[in-house]
Amino acid sequence: MSNNSLSAKDRINALVDANSFVEIGAQVVRRSTDFNMEEKEVPADGVITVYGVIGEDLVFVYSQDAAAMNGAIGEMHARKIAALYQMAIRAGAPIIGLIDCAGIRIEESLDAIAGFGEIYMKKVQANGVIPQLTAILGSCGGGVAISAGLSDITIMDKSGGALFVNSPNAVAGNFKEKCDTSSADFQAAAGNVDIVCDSETDVLNKLRELITILPANAGMPADRVSSDDKNRTIGELGFGREALEAIADSNSFIELKADFGKEMVAGLMTVDGQTVGALANTEEGVLSSDGCRKAEQLVYFCDSFGLPIVTLTNVKSYASEISEEKTIASRVADMTYAFASADVPRVNVITGEAYGSSYLSMNSKHLGADLVLALDTAKVGAMDAKLAAEAVGVDENTYRELQEGAAGAAKRGYVDNVIPVADIRKHLIYALQMFGMR
Repeated sequence: MSNNSLSAKDRINALVDANSFVEIGAQVVRRSTDFNMEEKEVPADGVITVYGVIGEDLVFVYSQDAAAMNGAIGEMHARKIAALYQMAIRAGAPIIGLIDCAGIRIEESLDAIAGFGEIYMKKVQANGVIPQLTAILGSCGGGVAISAGLSDITIMDKSGGALFVNSPNAVAGNFKEKCDTSSADFQAAAGNVDIVCDSETDVLNKLRELITILPANAGMPADRVSSDDKNRTIGELGFGREALEAIADSNSFIELKADFGKEMVAGLMTVDGQTVGALANTEEGVLSSDGCRKAEQLVYFCDSFGLPIVTLTNVKSYASEISEEKTIASRVADMTYAFASADVPRVNVITGEAYGSSYLSMNSKHLGADLVLALDTAKVGAMDAKLAAEAVGVDENTYRELQEGAAGAAKRGYVDNVIPVADIRKHLIYALQMFGMR
């Protein structure tokens, strides 16, 4: 069991609105009697399954009970989760898994393995249909880690969670004191965890926040009433997370995979009440393999659930390291494909520099972005003006005037409008209204 004090049912009570949940399958018990299992009491077969309400939103929740055989998954335990998934899919509502599990129930052998397979299948069937959120509050190892990887968003409690396929001491050449590969820090840096929280309470609060901005299902809009001023101007934008927070309603931005591919900032926010997927390059302006992988995943998620995509582009080059050369071409290609194939509204704002083919891959007009804006200070071109001027044998200022400014890109139709930084939020709101998202 994790180091946290809340029981499986207490976690549900803390997550959903007061007195709002209804338990399903409380009387389910195991069928197996091998290895003296008939003598072991396993309440609710180690997992509590419910439906309830968060705010105005219906949700389905399962919470594993580490006090009942360490929350290990047996045949009926798995069937309860699979049945809850089926209900959630039929109801068109998000499903949340609160994970605190010792893995497979060895006493039930192949029946437990079959149960894992049922869960995997239901998670695949739910993919792109309803949001799937997983919270790792205790142990999440082996096949359970694979299940977590099939979710849309995974949140981990830094104080009590452990995520692993192989336990740290079972990894060749490693031991836990040397490198805790199950820790939140390790798994977040590897891109396997979307959000890390300092405590179990913080995890549950973050789940509630996500439910308030995510659509209930792929066919439902994700819009709320915004308390922010739609005419609010922006003083200083910056780059990366700072820029997205400046634009977001009430400056609230939920970053995903913050410790993975740090050259790209990805997450969710609302703009005049409309939930959007947001991506922004950092000040360095580099596309890395991990950053592109992170962006690709967000684009596909948004495309599945009808969320418009907003990108803030500042990109000059590709990451230049030996390790990057193994993966950078395929990862940029994957991100490029994701943008080009997305059917949801896409708005790109060039906030800094946009050079070369790396700029093309960042949701450019050439990949079908519905609207491309550029700040009046932005630079768009084949490469840095000084280098380009030397290459073609002209004065640098002459080259800048003819080829690098945002105005030059606008004259060629590659940029739809050149705007001052103060108006960036207003123009994004106009764009979302134009595409009928509000």
